[in-house]
Amino acid sequence: MNTTQQLEKKINKSYKSGNVKKAIELCQGGLKDDPTNADLHVRLGDLYLAWHIDISNSCQYIDDAITEYQRALESYIDSALIYFKIGQALFYKGDLDKSVNYLTTSLNKNGKQPKAYYLMAQIYAKKARFQEAIDYAKKAIAAAPFNTSSARFLLASLYDVSTYKAGVRKCLAKWEYLLSVLTFPFDSVSLGYVSKVFANLRFFPALFNAYMNVQRQKYDDALEIYLKTIDKAPGFTPLYCLLGDVYLALGRFEDAITEYKMAIWLDTLNIPAYKHLCQAYEEQGDFDSAVDVYNKILKITPNLPEVHANLANILYVKGDIKGAISHFQTAVTLNPRKNWTSVVNQTLGFVFQEASNDLDAAISSYQSAYLLTPEDIDVYINLGSAFYDKEDIDNALAVYRNALELDPTNARIHCNLGFLHWGRGDLDEAVTEYELAIKYDPNYDIAYNNLGVIMLDDLGRVAPAIEMFRKSVECNPNYALAHFNLARAVTITGDKIEAAKLYQVAQDVNNVTNEMDPQEITDKINELFA
Repeated sequence: MNTTQQLEKKINKSYKSGNVKKAIELCQGGLKDDPTNADLHVRLGDLYLAWHIDISNSCQYIDDAITEYQRALESYIDSALIYFKIGQALFYKGDLDKSVNYLTTSLNKNGKQPKAYYLMAQIYAKKARFQEAIDYAKKAIAAAPFNTSSARFLLASLYDVSTYKAGVRKCLAKWEYLLSVLTFPFDSVSLGYVSKVFANLRFFPALFNAYMNVQRQKYDDALEIYLKTIDKAPGFTPLYCLLGDVYLALGRFEDAITEYKMAIWLDTLNIPAYKHLCQAYEEQGDFDSAVDVYNKILKITPNLPEVHANLANILYVKGDIKGAISHFQTAVTLNPRKNWTSVVNQTLGFVFQEASNDLDAAISSYQSAYLLTPEDIDVYINLGSAFYDKEDIDNALAVYRNALELDPTNARIHCNLGFLHWGRGDLDEAVTEYELAIKYDPNYDIAYNNLGVIMLDDLGRVAPAIEMFRKSVECNPNYALAHFNLARAVTITGDKIEAAKLYQVAQDVNNVTNEMDPQEITDKINELFA
């Protein structure tokens, strides 16, 4: 046995025993004696790469691996294998474009490399170019049908989230999952993944301890555990999401965003990580970034109704009413659950009613919600409101009366009926409904105020009106209109000093709530002493 063979034997022995550091030192020693030995450079590159991706090692050796492969390439300029190894190292480094270049060169030199095709599929999945990822996964399988379990699993996952020819692709996904299981024992990549999973089991006691701390809201303790664990297992994907959740609970949004992005980098199809990333952006107030991530989720899997609804909400806040309506409508069309879809229909109705002033569309949306959840009182309230805005008082009254059949003691319905009767001049009916609203909800500030206005302006009963207004501001001290109306009533009694004080209170409250035109209050104060 020559010297090179003896060295290779020692390196293999050290590596198989788990002593990667010793194997690297042996390789480095061999290269000191023979610096141009390309095979030793390749072997050292392999060792650096293995050490880099070892979850129990937090050090970074990817650049060292690339350097060694490039030195070997000087001797083996046409080696498809070395080009693949450099492309693989660049993939782990995160330089996807350069990785594609090296892998393409490798495949041009040797088109029968299932691992190279599989790596290309992973890269295009990370780039959200899913059809290309599917194509490369298929090429990996074609190159080695019986030992590409990992490629089959990726292909199945890509089919699973796709909606193009949904029924067909769901069947294909199940078929590929089955074949992935059957070919698993023959795929070294899949076997490596499973060995990592088993290696991760040793972290579960610590993770359970951290989980219990989160449940007790001891976030700092949970954070310490997660950080210590992630140092020992830097490639363990679930840790990044868990760590991000803790940062989010602590209000450390930038840190949370970093962790969720890392989880997505490790698993491109990790939809929960995307959703949590959106939440972090929303909490931070970065709605543009949240919209970008929601759109990326929909590019991966377009038929997630809650994503459409969440995106619609953000677009509404941003003032993109047309975009919000479009995504709300898509969410409604997907219709995952009656109660959920009913709420989205009501939200869509609100947008039509308040933002686009399309009352017919609003009524249609509320009616769709009614068909889904006819027992939901909010549907009646919203539908009645839309009919009122359309000046269709008869239908509004009919809707509210139907609501009372479901819930005769609902104070809000009685208050709305009171308002409708008041608007039609049916004062006795209005008073009755407002009194019933107060009976069923003794703290109903709006009912007290409105009843007080009827007493003051329509019936000329100043004392009962003052009593109603005082009740209203007792229930809600931040109700500027009630303070204003109380001041108006007190003015009629002749107590201008008290009235001025009350107008000032109304003005101070209104400076915060902005519910009234401030000039209206100023004019009343000036009138007192004109």
